[in-house]
Amino acid sequence: MVLDLSYLDWPVYQLSKSRKQQLLTNRLKALTQYHSDHCKEYASFLKAYSVDVGSIASLEEIPFFPVRLFKNYALRSVPEREVFKVLTSSGTTEQTLSRIYLDRTTATAQTKVLVRIMQSFLGKMRMPMLIVDHPGVIRNRHSFSARGAGILGVSNFGRNHTYVLKDESMELDMELIETFLDRHRNEKIFVFGFTFMVWKYLVQRLEHMGKSITIPDAILFHSGGWKKLHDEAVDNQTFKNCLQRVTGIQSVHDFYGMVEQVGSIYMECEHGFLHAPSCSDILIRDPRNWSVCGDNQPGVVQVLSAIPTSYPGHSLLTEDIGTLHGEDDCACGRSGKYFTIQGRLKRAELRGCSNTHVADLQQP
Repeated sequence: MVLDLSYLDWPVYQLSKSRKQQLLTNRLKALTQYHSDHCKEYASFLKAYSVDVGSIASLEEIPFFPVRLFKNYALRSVPEREVFKVLTSSGTTEQTLSRIYLDRTTATAQTKVLVRIMQSFLGKMRMPMLIVDHPGVIRNRHSFSARGAGILGVSNFGRNHTYVLKDESMELDMELIETFLDRHRNEKIFVFGFTFMVWKYLVQRLEHMGKSITIPDAILFHSGGWKKLHDEAVDNQTFKNCLQRVTGIQSVHDFYGMVEQVGSIYMECEHGFLHAPSCSDILIRDPRNWSVCGDNQPGVVQVLSAIPTSYPGHSLLTEDIGTLHGEDDCACGRSGKYFTIQGRLKRAELRGCSNTHVADLQQP
């Protein structure tokens, strides 16, 4: 079975609801059959749930695979010899990490999709780039953490890449930052970092030092680590306000994504909503019966992506709670669904859901 790559030509945020549903359903149905044919664990999962791939007629009928299972199984749909890069999720040393196996086809597609999404916000000119991390995070080019993969992915949109942290000590390198800003005084700056690191090692560090930097003509992309900020009672608006106070940055865009679906990111628009691009989508499901929720009804987020072919990651049930707010009618003018993320499922709920699916996966 040969999978076509026509989805790479779909307009990023311009497909109508009906056209997107038709194209994406056909693609995801083909991917479901492909992974069933090439990944025995995924085939067992479909068998356990009596999934008839041929009868799938809508996005809502695409079976959702619990994202937690990537922590328990080596899931791939290509021979091991074709794997050229392995991504791992973020986590502490005590946690089991997800491992995502990429072949060159999937990795190339991820990059192409990411480029188109990012350019729709940044434009095509590469800007001087500040990275809120240290350079050691990208040393191993074969096995990346989620942080390393994220940095490498977005680095393509910048130039003169400068890390604001000296090393693993996470010390802010003020001299390097000032030299960088002096060199690019009259240019627009691209800043990237993971949310919690931007907050802890840039915003709070500057506040603690009683210092500030001035880069009002900059754009910040950030993602991940919101749970820790929520624990500190820091919401999205507080994050933006404090960041602006110590850096002057006014253009700030969060994005939602995960290592299990690299390339399929959901960018925050100017009105504070996350947007699904044409080759990705979300469904919000009621955890009591897994039915699809309506607008403004919170539930568990299911993410769908046209990209993954080297592993069965095209339809994943996440561990996040989100709310769909509408489709094709956001004030920013972008087509597609727009939504917000409220946080993570409780640990007990995660454990129960995960254990159920693991048991099913082990059935012959």
